[in-house]
This record gives sequence, structure tokens and C-alpha cells, in this order.
Amino acid sequence: MIKTKLIRAAVFLGGFGFVAGSTLFALAWFTVDIPDPNAYVNSQATVIQYSNGQEIGRIGAQNRQILPLAKIPLRLRYAVMAAEDRSFYSNRAFSVKGLSQAVLSNVVTLGRGRGGSTITQQYAKTAFLTPERSIQRKIKELVISLKLENAMTKDQILENYLNTIYFGRGSYGVQTAAQQYFNRNANQLSISQSAVIASILRSPGLYDPFYGDKAQRERNAKRLEARFHYVIDGMLEEKWITAEEAKAAKMPTIAPRTTGGSLSGPKGYIIDAAQKELSKLGFTQEQLMVGGYVIKTTLEQRAQQSAVDAVNKLYPAKAPSNLHIGLVAIRPGTGEVIAMYGGKDYVVRQLNDATQSIALAGSTFKPFALIAALEQGIPLTSMWNGDTPQTFDDLGKPYLVDNYGGEGWGQVDLLTATQHSINTVYVPLGMKAGLDRVVDVARRAGIPQNIAMMPTPSVSLGVASPHVIDVANSYATFAANGIYAKPYMVAQVIGPNKGVLYEGKPQTQEVFNKDVMADLTYALKSVVNGGTGAAALGLGRPAAGKTGTSQSNASAWFSAYTPQLAASVALFRDSASESLNGIGGLTSVTGGTFPARIWTAFMKGALKDQPVLDFPAPANIGGLDPIVMTSGGKQSQKKR
Repeated sequence: MIKTKLIRAAVFLGGFGFVAGSTLFALAWFTVDIPDPNAYVNSQATVIQYSNGQEIGRIGAQNRQILPLAKIPLRLRYAVMAAEDRSFYSNRAFSVKGLSQAVLSNVVTLGRGRGGSTITQQYAKTAFLTPERSIQRKIKELVISLKLENAMTKDQILENYLNTIYFGRGSYGVQTAAQQYFNRNANQLSISQSAVIASILRSPGLYDPFYGDKAQRERNAKRLEARFHYVIDGMLEEKWITAEEAKAAKMPTIAPRTTGGSLSGPKGYIIDAAQKELSKLGFTQEQLMVGGYVIKTTLEQRAQQSAVDAVNKLYPAKAPSNLHIGLVAIRPGTGEVIAMYGGKDYVVRQLNDATQSIALAGSTFKPFALIAALEQGIPLTSMWNGDTPQTFDDLGKPYLVDNYGGEGWGQVDLLTATQHSINTVYVPLGMKAGLDRVVDVARRAGIPQNIAMMPTPSVSLGVASPHVIDVANSYATFAANGIYAKPYMVAQVIGPNKGVLYEGKPQTQEVFNKDVMADLTYALKSVVNGGTGAAALGLGRPAAGKTGTSQSNASAWFSAYTPQLAASVALFRDSASESLNGIGGLTSVTGGTFPARIWTAFMKGALKDQPVLDFPAPANIGGLDPIVMTSGGKQSQKKR
């Protein structure tokens, strides 16, 4: 009885689904038109520019050379059909057999089997639709595919497909793919080379044996070999090659990846960051790919080149492959991103080390505790116990704090504690000022809500993990005398008709008192003038900043500013458990080493020919008399 009801229910639901699907299909048939088949190929790229109008790169500028079908050898066409759609010339837009086999294959292999889309469907999706996964998009794909089959010959569809499909390495179409993978033209490819090209197009990131790190390359090589044999077997099965040719087909030598292409090198991170910002502004990927926009950024060409040059020149010798450097420079008071270094090569690694990667902040967070203290009237002349180690109460649990290198300072004023980054002073300073206030200061300065911070004694020592751009913008707030500005990169969007579609404007808010900022800057100047950031003295102009070195030296920072520009530089590895020590021949890698040197070299180039400006005089909040403060810590036996 129950079984009968279930069958009836299944039949009913199936029938309902069929009727609903048919209705949607019919509606789509009469409302969806075929776009111009050449629109995708001839589309206008979006140009990304520096603030001076010089081009950085392009979105949609596809590496493509159009070949007529007659100049694409049969062996290459057959290889692609063997890989993607063996019944291409006999099916009508979609293959019931192919779809059924795909469903069965994916059930058996838990989703790792073949795809069910025909070449016509793939061409329709690639050329005319977005990559979204939805029923509506799938129906549009099918409708356009059927209409394409009525409007074009099979040869025309195959020609367009072979000239538009993406093969990885920035190459679109078989001609550029042949050049990328085998350094030859498409008409020169052997059967084996054709099979490799056809295999890779399924998912270049999964089949290119030179893509990713060593482990990924090994996995890709295995996947490619299996796919290669699948293609060769398919060509034999369809009698497109002889048994002798199939037997002779061996995996050919593939050319290593190059760093060429519009997204190669450090500029790729800029282009990607601009795209992400444009997306938040409402510009779709489709618009950017074909719209012919001009995107003027806030980036200054000379500053950006200085950032790249500084990293390249001062990058540690014999550094491990997982060492990363992020750099961001921001104009105080406006939020304009002037320079950004997100990594060596976007093609190799798509994670932006300036805006997406995170690293333990270390002592770059100490200014937040200092501001909270100054806002409570605690002066730079206040005296603290700088001995080490000390134990503090953390909600009933002991919290052991030690200074860098185990150095004890005795009674020391807050200015000196800032200059030499003394942990045993800054932990009780944050507690005295109010840990909630320290967190609030960080938020006001520019550390966003998505960066976790807890009001615990360790917050002053930078146990949070921000992005480099977050810290850079916080220091830009300091440089602007307490004016926070939301960071942005897109200054202007100009449409293909030369009309201005969007114009970026500073979004600012006063978040700190000018007197507090004056005293903060005075203290951070001391970090440069004889403290942990002394390497920045090489800039030859007034600068204020703070070094930061996380526990176990897993990350190293230098964040600093002049009146005109603020910048942050961070060195870190993939894991917070991996130390930087030993890199570049240094026993101990701190914020005062590579980060401070890179910052200084960058700022020299970025500020070249700009006037030398000084900071406001200190306000001396709380007066100039020394005030002895109790730390609340318990002195432990000094380390020997």
C-alpha cells in the first residue's frame, strides 16, 4: 500500500516537474534571443589605468588568434570531440546518450565522472552566458544551443568553439593553446599533442602539469595522463585514428608555464583587486569582460613601481617558497590606495598578500593601547615596571609576559617602552586604559569587524590577524591626525561612450583627537629615531611607525607614515607555526629587518621630489611630570 502511494507520488511529482520545466522552456524559447555569435570574440576589453592614465592591464583582453576551421587539423578537431562530445555531428544541441552516461559516470565516481554538455552547449555557455549554476541559466543555455543549431552549421559552431574556449595559461582558442603548451602552431600538433590540448581544456587548473605547487603539479600530471588515454581511446573507438596510431601515441613533453599574460606578475593582483571593488560597486563580470570601460585607479605609477622594485631588491636570498610579502600604501585623509604589492605572480598564486592573506600583527597593535591610554590621560612620561618576565591576571588565569630577547628594563617611561617595544609595559598599559577601549580604538582606526579581537590582556601585543591593508589604513588614520578614511582603489569608471559612470570620493570621519594623535606620533617617531625601527632613518625625512614581530617570529611587520603617505609591510609564511628565523641569513627576523628596509626603499621612490614635511609638535597630554604606575604584574625570576 505504502509502496503504491510512493510510486503514485513519484509519478505525480515527475509529471509536475515535466510540465513546469516545459513551461519554463517554452517561455525561454520565445523570450531568449541568440546574441551576435561574434560579439564575444570581438568584444571590447576593460582597461585598468594608473591615476596618470597609463595602462596597468586589461580585463577581457583575451589571448586569442582566430583560425578558420580549414586551418585546424582534423586530428585536433577529433581529439576535442573525443574529449568533449563524440556525437557532435549527429546530435542536435544536446545528447541524451551523453547526458545519461554523464549521470551514470558521476554516480559511480561520486561526482568525478564525465560532463554531459555538448560542444554546442559549451559554446553557448562560454560565449553568451554567465557561469552561474541555476535552472534558469541552464534553460537559457539549452534554448540558445538549439537556436544556434538552426542558425549555424555544425562546422561554424565547431570553428567558433575552438576559437573561444579557454585552455588555461591565459590562452583562448586552439592556436594560442598550441603555442602555450608546445611552442608551435595548431596545424603542427601531433596526435599526442592534440590529445593533451583536448584533455587540458576540461579544467586547466586540474590538468596542467605545471600549475600550482609541487604536490598539485604531481596530481595534475596523473590526472592528465588518465585523461590523455581517455581521449586517445575515444579517437580509436570512433575510428578517427588507426590502432597503430593509438599504440604509438605517448605522452608528449609539455612546455613549462611562463609568466606571460595580462594577469602575470604583481600587476595581476592589482587587476583582480580592482575587479573585486568594481563588483561591490555593482559592475558585473560580464560588463567588465566585454563593456569597453576605462577604470582609472588611485594607484600612482611611480609609487607602484617603487613597491615592486623595493620587494625585488630586498627579498631575502634563498627564501623558502612559502614566504610571502604584502605591502599597501594609503594617502592619509583620503583613503586612496597609492601602491599595492600582493605577491610575485598572480598567475602562480591567486591569493593577494596585501588584501586577502592574514598574519599575526604583533607589536604593530601597540599604538592602539597607547591611544587608549592617552585618551584616559595617561602621559608618555608615566613610569612602568619593564622587568621581565611578569605574570598578569587574565580572568583568573595566569598570563606570562616576556620581553623580546628576555631583556629587562627596570623602571621605564612610556615613551621609552614604545621606542623599544617593551611587552611587560604594554600589557598592563592596555589593562589600565581598559581592554574594551583598546579594541574600540583599533576599530576606529581601521581594523574591520571581520578581524577577530578579544578584550584580553594579549590584545595589546597583537594576537589578532589582520590584512596588510587594514594595518596600513589604521596608520593612515594616525598620519591624518585622527581622520579615518575608507580605503578605495577605483577612482573613476568611464563608459565606452566616454561618459563617467562612477566617481570615487573619500569617505571620512574624525575618530581621534588631534592632541592624542600628536603625542602618538611623537612616540612613534622615537621608534624610528633610535628604536626598533631605526632602519627607516634611511628615508631622510620625518617618519613615525612601529615594528611588529609575532610570537615565535612567525610574522614580521613595519608600519609607518610620513605626513603625506602611510604604508605597511608584512613578511609571513603559510602557517603561523612556521618561524621566519634563519631566512636571509638572519638568526632572528623582526619587523626592524626586512620589513623596515623594504618600507624605506619603497617610500624613497614613492616620495621622490615631494616636499619634506614635519609632524605637529606633541601636546604633552597629562603633563611632563613622571607618574609612577603600578602594573599589577607579578615578577618572576629572570631568565638566565
